[in-house]
Amino acid sequence: MTRVKIADLKDHLSEHLRAVERGAEIAVTDRNRPIAKITPFSSKSRRVDIVPARRRFSAADKKPLSPARWAIDSLGLLLEERRER
Repeated sequence: MTRVKIADLKDHLSEHLRAVERGAEIAVTDRNRPIAKITPFSSKSRRVDIVPARRRFSAADKKPLSPARWAIDSLGLLLEERRER
């Protein structure tokens, strides 16, 4: 599997997609951390069905959100995640 940085993928997208079309698999990395995998689409894969939305996307903005009520505040979560990098 080929590892490709995000910037390289953006700069040479067509070339990488042609390689995937020929059967290559690509691991996309962000600061040497794999974040996505691009694999060839198999004709044996299940058919993709597109289901129309039941309501408009803009309706989601009007839905009130309840607080998460986590044991740690969002700033604490952010700092904890950044320490792992």
